[in-house]
Amino acid sequence: MPDSIRRRARDERDAAAPRGRRSVGDGSDGVIFRKGFASLTELALSGVQVTASVVDLESGRVLFSVDDHLSVPTASIGKVLLLIEVAARISARDGRSREAGREGTSPRTARAAPGAEALSILNRTAQDSVADSGLWQHLQVPALPLADLAALIGATSDNLATNVLLRRIGLDAVRARAESLGLRRTLLLDIVREVRGPDDAPQLSVGSARELAGLFRRLQRGEIVDATTSELVVGWLGLGTDLSMVAGAFGLDPLAHLGEDHGITLFNKTGTDAGIRSEAGVVQGPRAGVSYAVTMRFNDSTLPGRLAVLDGMRTLGTDLLEYIF
Repeated sequence: MPDSIRRRARDERDAAAPRGRRSVGDGSDGVIFRKGFASLTELALSGVQVTASVVDLESGRVLFSVDDHLSVPTASIGKVLLLIEVAARISARDGRSREAGREGTSPRTARAAPGAEALSILNRTAQDSVADSGLWQHLQVPALPLADLAALIGATSDNLATNVLLRRIGLDAVRARAESLGLRRTLLLDIVREVRGPDDAPQLSVGSARELAGLFRRLQRGEIVDATTSELVVGWLGLGTDLSMVAGAFGLDPLAHLGEDHGITLFNKTGTDAGIRSEAGVVQGPRAGVSYAVTMRFNDSTLPGRLAVLDGMRTLGTDLLEYIF
């Protein structure tokens, strides 16, 4: 093989490899995230597009990153933005009610208003119906309180609940909220659809790993809108049952991990679509905590290819566990 061809092939492999920041650990453990970096490099060389960011919760230091500036399809991750807008409206309504009580508004109004937004009953319609993720489509109840729909989204990424809430809240309001939070590459683009036509947004949501890791860190610190809003969103996301990706390395009960388990706490949101696996979250342990975001885009034509992606995400999760524990 001529040297020029060898050089070109080497250059192409180097260009495909993830460019991650690998940081030195605090003690004698050497370079952290070695296994995750090696695993993601192998996936990238096989044609997987990798974007990732890991941030220390306390210091805000970027511990690991791979093309974290890119805005890529993130499937259901964008539903977090809807939950933030819902939580902001609930906390604002409750705040106004408390203020009204202090200012001498009639006791009846002050008593009735707190929690009224969260308890607003929303009906599902035929236009909201969509399959795949979620429980509500399998239940008989035709209407649920607004806060219960948010809990369903946090727990099972419920598509029907998402569409009903979006009909109430509006995509424009969600986009405006994202802009107010300084997000430029992370957006919820559309309602959930079973089929996307030429006039529809090509993806449900897009996001950059850098913005998503930062967003989840701010949620944990109570900095998204206000402490009450952040707490509501974290509570809903803490119900999440999908631990099939990065969080699969933490050894937690998928159906019950709201509290601390062996010193570990977690809240996360995943996104799954054909050729897309995405996750963002916060995991804390006895020694440290991190916020993280990882998205993989890949050729989903074979089961081994999909399993390799999931294995790579869990390998990075193992590195996170070693850092926090």
